[in-house]
Amino acid sequence: MANRSHYNSGHRMLNLMNKTGKKHISDRDIGKPDKTKHLIAIDDCVNLLKEIPDNSVQLVLIDPPYNIDMANWDTFDNYIEWASKWLFEAERILTENGSFVIFGGIQFENEKSGDLLELMHYIRHHSNLKLVNLIIWNYKNGMGAHRFFANRHEEIAWYVKSKKYTFNLDAVRIPYDDKTKKTYLTDKRLNPATVEKGKNPTNVWEINRLNGNSKERVGHPTQKPVELIERLIKSLSNPNDVVLDFFAGSGVTTRVCIQEERHSVSVDLDPMLPTYLQRHIEKMGDLLYSYQLITEETEFNIHPVFTNK
Repeated sequence: MANRSHYNSGHRMLNLMNKTGKKHISDRDIGKPDKTKHLIAIDDCVNLLKEIPDNSVQLVLIDPPYNIDMANWDTFDNYIEWASKWLFEAERILTENGSFVIFGGIQFENEKSGDLLELMHYIRHHSNLKLVNLIIWNYKNGMGAHRFFANRHEEIAWYVKSKKYTFNLDAVRIPYDDKTKKTYLTDKRLNPATVEKGKNPTNVWEINRLNGNSKERVGHPTQKPVELIERLIKSLSNPNDVVLDFFAGSGVTTRVCIQEERHSVSVDLDPMLPTYLQRHIEKMGDLLYSYQLITEETEFNIHPVFTNK
């Protein structure tokens, strides 16, 4: 049976554009920054979001509280009313090429609680954001269960502001093993250059969660793996772009932005955020390029991140 993608007009047009050297409307000239800037703020996210200029952030990447009473920062009387404030600001500040990514789970218990389905329902009916993918983060390690099937995945919802969104597939392709690549290179229907680049990761990502003794650990209880955040940042933004995480947690988003030459703004109510980030930086080793951390102790001002990048 022929590959069904051959009947997809959009897919055929992208192949034609690649062959003729034409650019997609989402393509942008990418310049490498001399120095990246990273604001670390201990603040309520809504307060800081209001300071960010319109259409200025390429990627908003968040893992919000689920309102399941894990701690005082995870308890809200009306979850959606609270979430609506930062959802409005997130859409406002996104660039035309921008993406909005939300980690979440589906564990709705009552009207007071909040989960990813509630957020997605609100976004569908109260914003102009468009859902591109619901990504399944699949992991082998996790807690056991006796009264239900043990959970081994988490959802990641990827939204965009327009059809001009940035998507760098080649930056996150997965290499084929030698045997598979050799077989595919003999298939006349496949483009050898694409085979050499590797395969699309699909929307099911098999990346393990961090074990308690993982070398990546910096002390935060719900820290996400670097590999997971890297895939999102590399595919949905370019060097010199601004990435925003306003539930910054362990600071892993800032770490990846430093590595990948993106600017970043990371916000959290936890005063441990700068400590977590310093531990990340110590694990990164020597870097070939320079970066600047902007904290409350130095120059707590959001604007340097958005000017003279």
